[in-house]
Amino acid sequence: MQVEKALAALNEKQAAYEVAKLEPGEHPQTWSKLKRWAAVLTICMGALLGTCASSAAAFAETGIAKEFDVSKEVTILGVSVYVMGLGLGPLIAGPISEVLGRSVVYQGSYLFFFAFSWPVAFAPSIQEYIVFRFFTGFAASAFLSVAGGSVADMFSPDEIATPLAIFTISPFLGPEIGPLYSGFVNQFLDWRWTFHILTIWAFIETIALFLFVPETFVPVLLKRKAERLRKTTGDLNYWAPQERSNRSFGQALFKSATVPFVLTFREPMAFLINFWNSLILGILYLTFQAFPVVFAKHNFNMWQTGLTFLGIFVGMLIGLSTQPYWNYRFRKFKEYWGVDPPPEFRLAQGMVGGLLIPMSLFWLAFTTYPSVHYAVPIVASVPFGTGVYFAYTSSFTYLVVAYRSVAANALAANSAMRSCFAASFPLFAGAMYSTLGTVGATALLAGLTLVMAPLPFIFYKKGGKLRERSTFASA
Repeated sequence: MQVEKALAALNEKQAAYEVAKLEPGEHPQTWSKLKRWAAVLTICMGALLGTCASSAAAFAETGIAKEFDVSKEVTILGVSVYVMGLGLGPLIAGPISEVLGRSVVYQGSYLFFFAFSWPVAFAPSIQEYIVFRFFTGFAASAFLSVAGGSVADMFSPDEIATPLAIFTISPFLGPEIGPLYSGFVNQFLDWRWTFHILTIWAFIETIALFLFVPETFVPVLLKRKAERLRKTTGDLNYWAPQERSNRSFGQALFKSATVPFVLTFREPMAFLINFWNSLILGILYLTFQAFPVVFAKHNFNMWQTGLTFLGIFVGMLIGLSTQPYWNYRFRKFKEYWGVDPPPEFRLAQGMVGGLLIPMSLFWLAFTTYPSVHYAVPIVASVPFGTGVYFAYTSSFTYLVVAYRSVAANALAANSAMRSCFAASFPLFAGAMYSTLGTVGATALLAGLTLVMAPLPFIFYKKGGKLRERSTFASA
Protein backbone atom coordinates (compact mmCIF):
# COMPACT_ATOMS: atom_id res chain seq x y z
CA MET A 1 0.00 0.00 0.00
CA GLN A 2 2.79 2.41 0.89
CA VAL A 3 4.57 1.53 -2.35
CA GLU A 4 1.42 2.31 -4.33
CA LYS A 5 1.03 5.64 -2.53
CA ALA A 6 4.68 6.47 -3.20
CA LEU A 7 4.29 5.67 -6.87
CA ALA A 8 1.11 7.71 -7.06
CA ALA A 9 2.85 10.65 -5.42
CA LEU A 10 5.79 10.31 -7.81
CA ASN A 11 3.48 10.21 -10.84
CA GLU A 12 1.62 13.23 -9.55
CA LYS A 13 4.86 15.12 -9.13
CA GLN A 14 6.04 14.16 -12.61
CA ALA A 15 2.71 15.22 -14.12
CA ALA A 16 3.03 18.57 -12.38
CA TYR A 17 6.38 19.16 -14.08
CA GLU A 18 5.34 17.93 -17.54
CA VAL A 19 5.69 20.61 -20.19
CA ALA A 20 2.68 19.73 -22.32
CA LYS A 21 1.41 23.10 -23.44
CA LEU A 22 2.71 26.10 -25.35
CA GLU A 23 1.58 29.56 -24.31
CA PRO A 24 -0.03 32.03 -26.74
CA GLY A 25 2.78 33.43 -28.84
CA GLU A 26 4.79 30.23 -28.46
CA HIS A 27 2.47 28.01 -30.50
CA PRO A 28 3.03 28.43 -34.27
CA GLN A 29 -0.69 28.84 -34.94
CA THR A 30 -0.78 31.94 -32.72
CA TRP A 31 2.05 33.73 -34.53
CA SER A 32 1.22 36.79 -36.62
CA LYS A 33 0.01 36.24 -40.16
CA LEU A 34 3.09 38.05 -41.48
CA LYS A 35 5.44 35.68 -39.66
CA ARG A 36 3.55 32.56 -40.71
CA TRP A 37 3.22 33.59 -44.36
CA ALA A 38 6.88 34.63 -44.53
CA ALA A 39 7.77 31.12 -43.37
CA VAL A 40 5.35 29.44 -45.80
CA LEU A 41 6.53 31.44 -48.81
CA THR A 42 10.19 30.77 -47.95
CA ILE A 43 9.46 27.05 -47.68
CA CYS A 44 7.52 27.13 -50.97
CA MET A 45 10.44 28.87 -52.65
CA GLY A 46 12.73 26.12 -51.41
CA ALA A 47 10.44 23.46 -52.88
CA LEU A 48 10.21 25.38 -56.15
CA LEU A 49 13.99 25.73 -56.42
CA GLY A 50 14.50 22.04 -55.66
CA THR A 51 12.30 20.93 -58.56
CA CYS A 52 13.36 23.77 -60.88
CA ALA A 53 16.92 22.43 -60.64
CA SER A 54 15.71 19.07 -61.92
CA SER A 55 14.41 20.31 -65.28
CA ALA A 56 16.87 23.15 -65.83
CA ALA A 57 19.55 20.55 -66.57
CA ALA A 58 17.57 19.28 -69.59
CA PHE A 59 18.47 22.35 -71.63
CA ALA A 60 22.15 22.10 -70.65
CA GLU A 61 22.44 18.60 -72.15
CA THR A 62 23.68 19.76 -75.57
CA GLY A 63 26.55 21.76 -74.05
CA ILE A 64 27.43 18.97 -71.61
CA ALA A 65 27.47 16.34 -74.38
CA LYS A 66 29.75 18.54 -76.49
CA GLU A 67 32.21 19.40 -73.70
CA PHE A 68 32.52 15.89 -72.24
CA ASP A 69 32.18 14.09 -75.61
CA VAL A 70 29.32 11.82 -74.51
CA SER A 71 25.98 10.86 -76.04
CA LYS A 72 22.73 12.70 -75.39
CA GLU A 73 21.40 9.65 -73.50
CA VAL A 74 24.23 9.89 -70.98
CA THR A 75 23.54 13.57 -70.29
CA ILE A 76 19.87 12.79 -69.63
CA LEU A 77 21.09 10.92 -66.54
CA GLY A 78 21.71 14.35 -65.02
CA VAL A 79 17.92 14.78 -64.80
CA SER A 80 17.16 11.15 -63.93
CA VAL A 81 19.57 10.74 -61.00
CA TYR A 82 18.51 14.12 -59.58
CA VAL A 83 14.87 13.02 -59.57
CA MET A 84 15.86 9.71 -57.95
CA GLY A 85 17.54 11.73 -55.19
CA LEU A 86 14.32 13.70 -54.74
CA GLY A 87 12.45 10.42 -54.28
CA LEU A 88 14.85 8.74 -51.85
CA GLY A 89 15.65 11.72 -49.63
CA PRO A 90 12.27 11.87 -47.84
CA LEU A 91 12.91 8.42 -46.35
CA ILE A 92 15.73 10.02 -44.32
CA ALA A 93 14.45 13.58 -43.88
CA GLY A 94 11.18 12.51 -42.26
CA PRO A 95 12.70 10.63 -39.29
CA ILE A 96 15.31 13.36 -38.73
CA SER A 97 12.58 16.01 -38.54
CA GLU A 98 10.74 13.98 -35.88
CA VAL A 99 13.81 14.02 -33.63
CA LEU A 100 15.58 17.32 -34.37
CA GLY A 101 12.75 19.41 -35.78
CA ARG A 102 11.79 20.79 -39.14
CA SER A 103 13.87 23.97 -39.31
CA VAL A 104 17.11 22.04 -38.75
CA VAL A 105 16.23 19.78 -41.68
CA TYR A 106 15.51 22.75 -43.96
CA GLN A 107 18.67 24.59 -43.03
CA GLY A 108 20.88 21.51 -43.23
CA SER A 109 19.40 20.36 -46.53
CA TYR A 110 20.03 23.67 -48.25
CA LEU A 111 23.51 24.01 -46.83
CA PHE A 112 24.24 20.64 -48.45
CA PHE A 113 22.39 21.64 -51.63
CA PHE A 114 24.49 24.80 -51.86
CA ALA A 115 27.71 22.88 -51.21
CA PHE A 116 26.96 20.12 -53.73
CA SER A 117 25.95 22.66 -56.39
CA TRP A 118 29.57 23.80 -56.71
CA PRO A 119 31.00 20.49 -57.99
CA VAL A 120 28.05 20.26 -60.42
CA ALA A 121 28.73 23.72 -61.83
CA PHE A 122 32.50 23.15 -62.02
CA ALA A 123 32.44 19.42 -62.84
CA PRO A 124 35.66 18.34 -64.62
CA SER A 125 34.05 15.20 -66.07
CA ILE A 126 30.66 13.64 -66.74
CA GLN A 127 31.12 11.23 -63.81
CA GLU A 128 31.47 14.02 -61.24
CA TYR A 129 28.55 15.86 -62.82
CA ILE A 130 26.18 12.87 -62.55
CA VAL A 131 27.26 11.85 -59.02
CA PHE A 132 26.80 15.31 -57.55
CA ARG A 133 23.53 15.82 -59.39
CA PHE A 134 22.20 12.89 -57.35
CA PHE A 135 23.44 14.43 -54.10
CA THR A 136 21.90 17.84 -54.88
CA GLY A 137 18.56 16.15 -55.58
CA PHE A 138 18.84 14.14 -52.37
CA ALA A 139 19.55 17.33 -50.39
CA ALA A 140 16.65 19.26 -51.93
CA SER A 141 14.16 16.48 -51.23
CA ALA A 142 13.51 17.51 -47.62
CA PHE A 143 10.99 20.09 -48.80
CA LEU A 144 8.88 17.42 -50.49
CA SER A 145 8.44 15.40 -47.29
CA VAL A 146 8.67 17.79 -44.34
CA ALA A 147 7.21 21.05 -45.63
CA GLY A 148 3.59 19.91 -45.61
CA GLY A 149 3.95 19.27 -41.89
CA SER A 150 5.24 22.80 -41.34
CA VAL A 151 2.17 24.26 -43.05
CA ALA A 152 -0.08 22.11 -40.85
CA ASP A 153 1.88 23.26 -37.77
CA MET A 154 1.22 26.93 -38.47
CA PHE A 155 -2.39 26.93 -39.68
CA SER A 156 -5.57 25.56 -38.13
CA PRO A 157 -7.83 23.25 -40.17
CA ASP A 158 -10.06 26.21 -41.05
CA GLU A 159 -7.11 28.24 -42.37
CA ILE A 160 -4.93 25.60 -43.98
CA ALA A 161 -6.55 25.16 -47.41
CA THR A 162 -4.97 28.17 -49.15
CA PRO A 163 -1.39 27.88 -47.78
CA LEU A 164 -1.47 24.12 -48.40
CA ALA A 165 -2.64 24.68 -51.98
CA ILE A 166 0.21 27.15 -52.59
CA PHE A 167 2.71 24.69 -51.14
CA THR A 168 1.26 21.83 -53.20
CA ILE A 169 1.68 23.68 -56.48
CA SER A 170 5.18 25.01 -55.73
CA PRO A 171 7.16 21.83 -56.52
CA PHE A 172 5.14 21.37 -59.73
CA LEU A 173 5.74 24.92 -60.95
CA GLY A 174 9.49 24.37 -60.55
CA PRO A 175 9.88 21.95 -63.49
CA GLU A 176 8.18 24.51 -65.77
CA ILE A 177 10.32 27.44 -64.57
CA GLY A 178 13.51 25.45 -65.21
CA PRO A 179 13.22 25.47 -69.03
CA LEU A 180 12.01 29.09 -69.06
CA TYR A 181 15.32 30.42 -67.76
CA SER A 182 17.59 27.56 -68.83
CA GLY A 183 16.63 27.99 -72.48
CA PHE A 184 17.89 31.59 -72.44
CA VAL A 185 21.03 30.72 -70.47
CA ASN A 186 22.07 27.89 -72.77
CA GLN A 187 21.26 29.88 -75.90
CA PHE A 188 23.42 32.86 -74.99
CA LEU A 189 25.85 31.66 -72.28
CA ASP A 190 27.84 28.57 -71.34
CA TRP A 191 25.93 25.53 -69.98
CA ARG A 192 27.68 25.92 -66.62
CA TRP A 193 25.79 29.16 -66.03
CA THR A 194 22.64 27.04 -65.67
CA PHE A 195 24.11 25.76 -62.42
CA HIS A 196 25.87 28.98 -61.41
CA ILE A 197 22.44 30.64 -61.26
CA LEU A 198 21.03 27.73 -59.25
CA THR A 199 23.95 28.02 -56.82
CA ILE A 200 23.32 31.74 -56.31
CA TRP A 201 19.62 31.07 -55.80
CA ALA A 202 20.44 28.31 -53.28
CA PHE A 203 22.63 30.72 -51.31
CA ILE A 204 19.81 33.29 -51.09
CA GLU A 205 17.32 30.58 -50.11
CA THR A 206 19.64 29.29 -47.39
CA ILE A 207 19.91 32.75 -45.84
CA ALA A 208 16.12 33.15 -46.01
CA LEU A 209 15.58 29.82 -44.24
CA PHE A 210 17.72 30.95 -41.31
CA LEU A 211 15.96 34.33 -41.15
CA PHE A 212 12.28 33.51 -41.77
CA VAL A 213 11.63 29.85 -40.90
CA PRO A 214 11.68 29.18 -37.14
CA GLU A 215 10.94 25.78 -35.65
CA THR A 216 7.26 24.83 -35.94
CA PHE A 217 7.13 21.19 -34.78
CA VAL A 218 5.26 21.28 -31.46
CA PRO A 219 6.96 18.26 -29.78
CA VAL A 220 10.37 19.84 -30.41
CA LEU A 221 9.14 23.24 -29.19
CA LEU A 222 7.91 21.59 -25.96
CA LYS A 223 11.28 19.91 -25.53
CA ARG A 224 13.08 23.22 -25.96
CA LYS A 225 10.70 24.87 -23.49
CA ALA A 226 11.46 22.16 -20.92
CA GLU A 227 15.20 22.66 -21.45
CA ARG A 228 14.75 26.40 -21.03
CA LEU A 229 12.77 25.96 -17.79
CA ARG A 230 15.40 23.62 -16.35
CA LYS A 231 18.09 26.15 -17.15
CA THR A 232 16.30 29.28 -15.90
CA THR A 233 14.80 27.77 -12.74
CA GLY A 234 17.55 25.31 -11.88
CA ASP A 235 14.83 22.69 -11.33
CA LEU A 236 15.72 19.53 -13.26
CA ASN A 237 12.25 18.00 -12.83
CA TYR A 238 10.79 19.73 -15.88
CA TRP A 239 10.36 17.38 -18.84
CA ALA A 240 8.66 17.15 -22.23
CA PRO A 241 6.93 14.10 -23.76
CA GLN A 242 9.49 13.76 -26.55
CA GLU A 243 12.29 13.38 -23.99
CA ARG A 244 10.64 10.26 -22.57
CA SER A 245 9.58 8.73 -25.84
CA ASN A 246 10.63 5.13 -26.27
CA ARG A 247 10.93 5.54 -30.02
CA SER A 248 14.54 5.92 -31.18
CA PHE A 249 15.82 7.52 -34.35
CA GLY A 250 16.73 4.06 -35.65
CA GLN A 251 13.16 2.87 -35.17
CA ALA A 252 11.80 5.97 -36.91
CA LEU A 253 14.22 5.45 -39.80
CA PHE A 254 13.29 1.77 -40.12
CA LYS A 255 9.58 2.61 -40.16
CA SER A 256 10.12 5.39 -42.69
CA ALA A 257 12.07 3.06 -44.97
CA THR A 258 9.69 0.08 -44.80
CA VAL A 259 6.10 1.20 -44.13
CA PRO A 260 5.74 3.16 -47.42
CA PHE A 261 6.53 0.04 -49.43
CA VAL A 262 4.32 -2.21 -47.28
CA LEU A 263 1.51 0.32 -47.70
CA THR A 264 2.00 0.45 -51.46
CA PHE A 265 1.81 -3.27 -52.06
CA ARG A 266 -0.83 -4.15 -49.44
CA GLU A 267 -3.25 -1.33 -50.23
CA PRO A 268 -4.64 -1.52 -53.80
CA MET A 269 -6.24 1.91 -53.41
CA ALA A 270 -2.95 3.57 -52.44
CA PHE A 271 -1.05 1.64 -55.12
CA LEU A 272 -3.39 2.72 -57.93
CA ILE A 273 -3.46 6.36 -56.85
CA ASN A 274 0.34 6.33 -56.63
CA PHE A 275 0.59 4.67 -60.05
CA TRP A 276 -1.73 7.29 -61.58
CA ASN A 277 0.26 10.14 -60.03
CA SER A 278 3.53 8.51 -61.15
CA LEU A 279 2.36 8.19 -64.75
CA ILE A 280 1.42 11.87 -64.79
CA LEU A 281 4.77 13.00 -63.38
CA GLY A 282 6.63 10.69 -65.76
CA ILE A 283 4.84 12.36 -68.68
CA LEU A 284 5.57 15.81 -67.25
CA TYR A 285 9.31 15.03 -67.13
CA LEU A 286 9.16 13.38 -70.55
CA THR A 287 8.06 16.73 -72.03
CA PHE A 288 11.55 18.11 -71.38
CA GLN A 289 12.80 15.76 -74.08
CA ALA A 290 9.63 15.80 -76.21
CA PHE A 291 8.98 19.54 -76.60
CA PRO A 292 12.36 20.20 -78.29
CA VAL A 293 11.42 17.52 -80.85
CA VAL A 294 7.89 18.89 -81.33
CA PHE A 295 8.94 22.52 -81.79
CA ALA A 296 11.97 21.72 -83.90
CA LYS A 297 9.37 21.40 -86.68
CA HIS A 298 8.83 25.15 -86.29
CA ASN A 299 12.61 25.84 -86.28
CA PHE A 300 12.55 27.00 -82.66
CA ASN A 301 15.91 27.68 -81.07
CA MET A 302 16.69 26.84 -77.43
CA TRP A 303 15.24 29.89 -75.71
CA GLN A 304 12.10 29.77 -77.83
CA THR A 305 11.62 26.10 -76.94
CA GLY A 306 12.02 26.98 -73.27
CA LEU A 307 9.16 29.47 -73.56
CA THR A 308 6.81 26.75 -74.86
CA PHE A 309 6.55 25.48 -71.27
CA LEU A 310 4.58 28.61 -70.43
CA GLY A 311 1.45 26.71 -71.45
CA ILE A 312 1.78 24.12 -68.68
CA PHE A 313 2.89 26.84 -66.25
CA VAL A 314 -0.19 28.98 -66.95
CA GLY A 315 -2.41 25.91 -66.70
CA MET A 316 -1.15 25.19 -63.19
CA LEU A 317 -1.79 28.80 -62.14
CA ILE A 318 -5.33 28.53 -63.50
CA GLY A 319 -5.80 25.42 -61.38
CA LEU A 320 -4.54 27.26 -58.31
CA SER A 321 -6.92 30.16 -58.98
CA THR A 322 -9.89 27.79 -58.67
CA GLN A 323 -8.92 26.69 -55.15
CA PRO A 324 -11.36 29.10 -53.43
CA TYR A 325 -14.20 27.33 -55.25
CA TRP A 326 -13.12 23.90 -53.94
CA ASN A 327 -12.72 25.36 -50.45
CA TYR A 328 -16.25 26.78 -50.72
CA ARG A 329 -17.68 23.36 -51.63
CA PHE A 330 -15.96 21.86 -48.59
CA ARG A 331 -17.39 24.54 -46.27
CA LYS A 332 -20.92 24.22 -47.65
CA PHE A 333 -20.89 20.46 -47.12
CA LYS A 334 -19.73 20.90 -43.54
CA GLU A 335 -22.32 23.63 -42.84
CA TYR A 336 -25.14 21.52 -44.28
CA TRP A 337 -24.27 18.18 -42.67
CA GLY A 338 -22.48 19.43 -39.56
CA VAL A 339 -19.51 17.12 -40.10
CA ASP A 340 -16.43 17.06 -42.29
CA PRO A 341 -16.99 15.45 -45.70
CA PRO A 342 -15.67 11.91 -46.17
CA PRO A 343 -12.16 11.63 -47.67
CA GLU A 344 -13.64 10.74 -51.08
CA PHE A 345 -15.11 14.25 -51.30
CA ARG A 346 -11.55 15.43 -52.02
CA LEU A 347 -11.42 13.36 -55.22
CA ALA A 348 -13.85 15.67 -57.05
CA GLN A 349 -10.89 17.77 -58.16
CA GLY A 350 -9.11 14.63 -59.32
CA MET A 351 -12.13 13.65 -61.42
CA VAL A 352 -11.86 16.92 -63.34
CA GLY A 353 -8.08 16.57 -63.62
CA GLY A 354 -8.38 12.98 -64.81
CA LEU A 355 -10.44 14.18 -67.79
CA LEU A 356 -8.39 17.31 -68.57
CA ILE A 357 -5.06 15.48 -68.85
CA PRO A 358 -5.91 13.00 -71.67
CA MET A 359 -8.00 15.65 -73.45
CA SER A 360 -5.03 18.01 -73.43
CA LEU A 361 -2.56 15.35 -74.59
CA PHE A 362 -4.78 14.22 -77.49
CA TRP A 363 -5.21 17.86 -78.50
CA LEU A 364 -1.46 18.35 -78.28
CA ALA A 365 -0.75 15.15 -80.25
CA PHE A 366 -2.84 16.12 -83.27
CA THR A 367 -1.52 19.69 -83.42
CA THR A 368 2.17 18.77 -83.66
CA TYR A 369 2.13 18.87 -87.47
CA PRO A 370 4.39 21.55 -89.03
CA SER A 371 1.36 22.98 -90.83
CA VAL A 372 -0.34 23.86 -87.54
CA HIS A 373 0.60 27.20 -85.99
CA TYR A 374 3.08 26.78 -83.13
CA ALA A 375 0.77 28.59 -80.68
CA VAL A 376 -1.86 25.83 -80.92
CA PRO A 377 0.15 23.03 -79.21
CA ILE A 378 1.24 25.53 -76.54
CA VAL A 379 -2.39 26.40 -75.84
CA ALA A 380 -3.21 22.69 -75.92
CA SER A 381 -0.79 22.12 -73.03
CA VAL A 382 -2.66 24.56 -70.75
CA PRO A 383 -5.37 22.04 -69.70
CA PHE A 384 -2.60 19.54 -68.99
CA GLY A 385 -1.11 21.91 -66.42
CA THR A 386 -4.52 22.49 -64.83
CA GLY A 387 -5.21 18.76 -64.78
CA VAL A 388 -1.87 18.02 -63.15
CA TYR A 389 -2.64 20.50 -60.37
CA PHE A 390 -6.11 19.03 -59.79
CA ALA A 391 -4.83 15.44 -59.83
CA TYR A 392 -2.06 16.06 -57.32
CA THR A 393 -3.99 18.35 -54.99
CA SER A 394 -6.84 15.85 -54.69
CA SER A 395 -4.54 12.81 -54.43
CA PHE A 396 -2.30 14.27 -51.73
CA THR A 397 -5.24 15.51 -49.67
CA TYR A 398 -7.05 12.20 -50.05
CA LEU A 399 -4.02 10.14 -49.00
CA VAL A 400 -3.50 12.31 -45.92
CA VAL A 401 -7.16 12.15 -44.85
CA ALA A 402 -7.83 8.52 -45.79
CA TYR A 403 -4.56 7.22 -44.28
CA ARG A 404 -4.42 9.70 -41.42
CA SER A 405 -2.50 7.46 -38.98
CA VAL A 406 0.25 6.81 -41.53
CA ALA A 407 -0.14 9.98 -43.62
CA ALA A 408 3.59 10.71 -43.81
CA ASN A 409 4.28 7.16 -44.99
CA ALA A 410 1.49 7.35 -47.56
CA LEU A 411 3.00 10.51 -49.05
CA ALA A 412 6.51 9.02 -48.93
CA ALA A 413 5.27 5.98 -50.88
CA ASN A 414 3.69 8.30 -53.42
CA SER A 415 6.89 10.33 -53.72
CA ALA A 416 9.12 7.27 -54.17
CA MET A 417 7.01 5.79 -56.98
CA ARG A 418 6.58 9.16 -58.70
CA SER A 419 10.33 9.72 -58.69
CA CYS A 420 10.99 6.32 -60.28
CA PHE A 421 8.67 7.15 -63.17
CA ALA A 422 9.97 10.71 -63.53
CA ALA A 423 13.55 9.42 -63.61
CA SER A 424 12.91 6.71 -66.21
CA PHE A 425 10.53 8.37 -68.69
CA PRO A 426 13.06 10.89 -70.10
CA LEU A 427 15.47 8.04 -70.86
CA PHE A 428 13.20 6.46 -73.50
CA ALA A 429 11.58 9.67 -74.75
CA GLY A 430 14.01 10.13 -77.65
CA ALA A 431 13.65 6.57 -78.93
CA MET A 432 9.85 6.68 -78.58
CA TYR A 433 9.45 9.96 -80.47
CA SER A 434 11.86 8.95 -83.23
CA THR A 435 10.04 5.62 -83.71
CA LEU A 436 6.39 6.66 -83.33
CA GLY A 437 6.68 10.30 -84.35
CA THR A 438 5.32 13.24 -82.39
CA VAL A 439 1.69 12.38 -83.11
CA GLY A 440 1.91 8.68 -82.31
CA ALA A 441 4.10 9.07 -79.21
CA THR A 442 2.00 11.83 -77.66
CA ALA A 443 -1.25 10.01 -78.51
CA LEU A 444 0.13 6.89 -76.80
CA LEU A 445 0.74 8.89 -73.63
CA ALA A 446 -2.75 10.37 -73.90
CA GLY A 447 -4.20 6.88 -74.20
CA LEU A 448 -2.40 5.72 -71.06
CA THR A 449 -3.80 8.63 -69.05
CA LEU A 450 -7.26 7.97 -70.52
CA VAL A 451 -7.12 4.40 -69.20
CA MET A 452 -6.36 5.76 -65.72
CA ALA A 453 -8.95 8.57 -65.87
CA PRO A 454 -11.81 6.52 -64.32
CA LEU A 455 -9.73 5.92 -61.17
CA PRO A 456 -10.87 8.98 -59.12
CA PHE A 457 -14.48 8.31 -60.20
CA ILE A 458 -14.27 4.71 -58.97
CA PHE A 459 -12.73 5.64 -55.62
CA TYR A 460 -15.22 8.49 -55.23
CA LYS A 461 -17.99 5.87 -55.28
CA LYS A 462 -16.28 2.86 -53.73
CA GLY A 463 -13.53 4.39 -51.56
CA GLY A 464 -15.56 4.25 -48.35
CA LYS A 465 -16.14 0.50 -48.62
CA LEU A 466 -12.50 -0.12 -49.52
CA ARG A 467 -11.36 1.82 -46.46
CA GLU A 468 -13.56 -0.31 -44.21
CA ARG A 469 -11.60 -3.40 -45.30
CA SER A 470 -8.21 -1.65 -45.14
CA THR A 471 -5.51 -2.32 -42.54
CA PHE A 472 -4.09 1.21 -42.72
CA ALA A 473 -6.93 3.50 -43.83
CA SER A 474 -9.30 5.24 -41.45
CA ALA A 475 -12.84 3.85 -41.71
